[in-house]
Amino acid sequence: MKTLSESAPTTNAPDRSIPEASAARIAQKVDFRSGNEAAALAARDIGYHLMGFFPITPSTEVAENLSRMAANGEHEIVMIPGDGEHGAAGICYGAALGGGRVLNVTSSQGLLYAIEQFPVQSGTRAPMVLNLATRAISGPLDIRGDHSDLYFALNTGWIILMARDPQAVYDLNFAAIRIGEHPEVRLPVIVAYDGFFTSHQKRRIQVFDDPAAVAAFVGKPNPPITALDPKKPVTFGPYMNDPDLINNKMQLHLAMEAARRVIPDVLGELSRLTGRSYPVLDAYRMEDAETAVVLMNTAAETAKEMADTLRGEGCAVGVLSPNVLRPFPGAAIREALRGVRAITIGDRADSYGADGGNLSLEVRAALQLDPENHTRVVTRIYGLGGRDFYLHDARHFFEEAIEAAADPEGVASFAYYGAEPGEPGREPPPGLPPLTTEEVSRGMAKVTPDPATGRLRVELEPLWKMSTIPPRVAPGHGACPGCGIFPVLHQVFSVLEGDIVVLFQTGCAMVVTTGYPTTAHRITYIHNLFQNGAATLSGLVEMYHERVRRGELPGSDEMTFVMVSGDGGMDIGMGPALGTAHRNHRLIILEYDNQGYMNTGAQLSYATPLGHRTSTSEIGARFQGKRFHHKDTAQIFASCHIPYVFTAAEGYPEDLMRKAAKAQWYARNEGLVYGKVLSFCPLNWRTADDGAESVLQAAIDCCFFPLYEVEKGKTVITYDPDLLGRRRPVADWLKQMGKTRHLLTPANAAYLESIEKETERRWRRLRAMHDSPEL
Repeated sequence: MKTLSESAPTTNAPDRSIPEASAARIAQKVDFRSGNEAAALAARDIGYHLMGFFPITPSTEVAENLSRMAANGEHEIVMIPGDGEHGAAGICYGAALGGGRVLNVTSSQGLLYAIEQFPVQSGTRAPMVLNLATRAISGPLDIRGDHSDLYFALNTGWIILMARDPQAVYDLNFAAIRIGEHPEVRLPVIVAYDGFFTSHQKRRIQVFDDPAAVAAFVGKPNPPITALDPKKPVTFGPYMNDPDLINNKMQLHLAMEAARRVIPDVLGELSRLTGRSYPVLDAYRMEDAETAVVLMNTAAETAKEMADTLRGEGCAVGVLSPNVLRPFPGAAIREALRGVRAITIGDRADSYGADGGNLSLEVRAALQLDPENHTRVVTRIYGLGGRDFYLHDARHFFEEAIEAAADPEGVASFAYYGAEPGEPGREPPPGLPPLTTEEVSRGMAKVTPDPATGRLRVELEPLWKMSTIPPRVAPGHGACPGCGIFPVLHQVFSVLEGDIVVLFQTGCAMVVTTGYPTTAHRITYIHNLFQNGAATLSGLVEMYHERVRRGELPGSDEMTFVMVSGDGGMDIGMGPALGTAHRNHRLIILEYDNQGYMNTGAQLSYATPLGHRTSTSEIGARFQGKRFHHKDTAQIFASCHIPYVFTAAEGYPEDLMRKAAKAQWYARNEGLVYGKVLSFCPLNWRTADDGAESVLQAAIDCCFFPLYEVEKGKTVITYDPDLLGRRRPVADWLKQMGKTRHLLTPANAAYLESIEKETERRWRRLRAMHDSPEL
């Protein structure tokens, strides 16, 4: 067996099975956990000071598991939900400067949204740990696993450990603490594992059962400087140009080089503690290999099984896979491949235009430093978007390496594996038949300005007449039974005249209507990410008007632009939405308020009310749901002094339709409109599928969700339960939902009182604005 050194030996075939209890130096117990659950257990056992996070599939379960533990007092980590991944990264950076231990989790677009913060953190040498459940980068949107997000992090100055199974996720989180906090390193660390393949895969693992030994291994944080010592003031992040910046980056390089020395020592100590080996470079059956494959994480484990099969067939093959990606183990790779004739490198992401993904490019760069190495390298892009990698795929990779060894020119150096060739002349599948302007312009709402009041008057046709309007969103979507989003959209679209272009932010409404190659939309539909929908649509609006001005498009008063948001979109997307409001673009922002991030599993949103249970604001002996009040987005947009703001509910169709008709008039003639519509979510509110009428009515009658409009700065309440004698206590609403019934127990009397008082305060404030038009 070869000894592969990157400052330490690399074993041939690490035994991933559970060792005998007597072989471990620390007391351990067997558990059955997924990768996300293992990350949460490690976080609990490490005892971080603080976690900043924002939900995104498939990493969200880490925060969900920690929330359940926190609710029951199983850990004391301060969990702070950010308003987006960028905000979560900022929370973590600030906490890291305070000298404590910090955790974050993310995936895909979350990493990209946060990545601006990453070089800042490494450049100021503030350690923390980020668990990355890898996932494909949009667009188009794909929630399954590949390594396209991971590759974006390679140049940020963060150490990257690769966890190939749930056991490795658990173990390497402990190593990450020791490595990142080492006084010669002081760098943040990513623990990367494959989204869904590892994040959701359940495996038998061993977890530590000796808190004292764990504490001894991780030690206590001992930062040389912090932002919390007034007697030793420090300037973090000074303005720095040349000639100083290159010195800072040289120091970062030296820290990474120090990590090359520190990582094998820490992993060796972890091995002695647990009985499980984590070499810098995992080399399987490489001692006499003539050909090999180089893969990362779960695919490498599949390839090992095929290597055993091919060895039985007389083929001298092996598998290389790094447990450490940063710093890159170039020396160990050169040593491992010195006698190997050909390899196939599989990349689960492409570096477009570079003839290979980052793993391939870096292996090839490492090999060219060795003049004695003549290994033929074959690069394959595979497994994108979560495409499975089976044994027959591994066999194909080995066979290509074997063929390349025999005939170096007979195998293409670079290719995509698994892509299906198109058929000549085949066009993309057509969508649903388009709607003509005449079909949807039936005059269901007549809008006229009232000179006496300065407001708009709306006359609606009877609801039975509106049933003849063809739907702009067709039946056949995949929404849950009882979902309120589509009744809301149907009611709104029934009164909107003319041509409409819609932009949907990421969320339930987007996911269930556009699963490729089908679509439920009969009008032009655009998707952009949570954080940038309003800005994107504002750009399209202004392009439309400019092209009309230049005579490139026919002018029309019939075009209306609508952004549909919800599922927490007005958290992460609030900044661009407010910018769009301040610029007063002629468009409508319509938010369906279902009080959480429902598309990713009902996590806490800033729209989630106080005390409500979500998967990241769990209930237990210590905590009772969300711990702060919900954000009043209607009032935030009203403060931007846009022409029209309204609230509505799906259970009051005439009220919603009148407001939607006004919204279109203002969007066409004066500027931006914001509307917030209470939308039923039986799955995550934990009610019966047909419970919308009762639940929504109670929310309105208790004044938690008041119906009103702010038209040119004047507030008018359109449904007043006090005047109608229908006012009810908030408890009447809360008792109807499984997510809030816990608030009615005697132990939560203070919570309930706080909710009642805040509801009353906001209602009285709204009444005051209604009574005083100047407010």
